[in-house]
Amino acid sequence: MSACLGLRSLALITASTVGALTIAGTAAHADPNTEDRVLLKGSTTASYFWDDSSGRAGDTGLPASGKPMQKGLAASPSWPLMTEGYAIYKGKKLPFFVGDRGPGAPSSSGVMLDLDAKTFAELTGGTFNSDTLGVDGIGGEGHIKVDYVITKWGKGPGKKNYPVAFSTGAWAEQDDNPAEPPAPEPAAAQDVPAPPVSKTAAAIVAGAVAVAGGSLALTSDRVRSLIKL
Repeated sequence: MSACLGLRSLALITASTVGALTIAGTAAHADPNTEDRVLLKGSTTASYFWDDSSGRAGDTGLPASGKPMQKGLAASPSWPLMTEGYAIYKGKKLPFFVGDRGPGAPSSSGVMLDLDAKTFAELTGGTFNSDTLGVDGIGGEGHIKVDYVITKWGKGPGKKNYPVAFSTGAWAEQDDNPAEPPAPEPAAAQDVPAPPVSKTAAAIVAGAVAVAGGSLALTSDRVRSLIKL
């Protein structure tokens, strides 16, 4: 075999080996389906409440679900109790579950979500006032425009679709035909850094360079022994 053909064969072996090692060492992408499944998404006006059965600030008693008042407990005029999801406001995202019914009359004017006061405070940058059961530091604002995402429907009565006013009575009707989940958004392309070259690949490349310089007579047996490293 001539020197030129020998070097060409060695170059092909080196390139194919390094390529195979690079593919094997490529970092895996995160599975886009590992997050909660999106069943419904939309936007609405949200108010806030805090019913701890103390009778203060218009408190109407314990939530309809029987769960104690707590951060993350929201009221809906039509979604099934124990439905889960999250609300998004100005880039902030917080979870909620439907533990109560409401708002009542305001839902007829488009207020379709009643967040607990602590969640409302965190979303808006305010502070929950345990004495007044209100939210301080937001200029008395009681309504905000939020995006919502539903990730799990409750099993009881209620509309499994876009919310409707309390006056429709949808909260008392069993819905066996939930909304069709929206199509998943395409995953954003991510730049994956090139993995480091393994010791085996480095040894083969070094051997190829040595042969090219005439400092090492690299035989086919030597190439095979390097690949086994």
